[in-house]
Amino acid sequence: MDTGQGWRAKAACGRCAKCGVFGKIKDYAGQSTVEAAFILPVMLIAVLLLIQPGIILYDRMVMRGAAAEGCRVLATLSADQAELCESYVVRRLGAIPQQSLFHEHGSACSWDVSLEGSEASGRTAVEITNKIKPLPLIDAGAALLNLIDDQGFLTISVREEYTVQPTWASESALSEGAAAWIGAWTHE
Repeated sequence: MDTGQGWRAKAACGRCAKCGVFGKIKDYAGQSTVEAAFILPVMLIAVLLLIQPGIILYDRMVMRGAAAEGCRVLATLSADQAELCESYVVRRLGAIPQQSLFHEHGSACSWDVSLEGSEASGRTAVEITNKIKPLPLIDAGAALLNLIDDQGFLTISVREEYTVQPTWASESALSEGAAAWIGAWTHE
């Protein structure tokens, strides 16, 4: 029955046409609560699955930077000064928080830093190994893939290698030492 009053017209059930539309929404009351009950755990799991790779990536970036700086320092030191380079690398690794998610510190520093080469050698290398405790959901998957050790830690290792002297300098006729360079500049 159309009276020509638009939305104010009465519906057959006795309610106005506009309320009839909103009356249907009442049938869906509580649906958003049920949807949230399904979506929230999925979103929390997704966030947890994104946090662990971020932590590992951060650790690897800091470890790789410390290893690269260690190689440059090692290239300027003699073989008997390697402990200075190791302490320098460990100090650079201080940017990683001492939490088990980032680095298992334990009772003593557990960084495993191995150095190879010196100023006299042709190449230097620094390898750093770190252990982290995976998040609860990640550790189950890592255990299934045999990625964790007996204590439940995930091992991250980084190795950087550098040549002590660039190839253009070592292959030149003046690579015999400082005396050859000085002689070239003074035209002797």
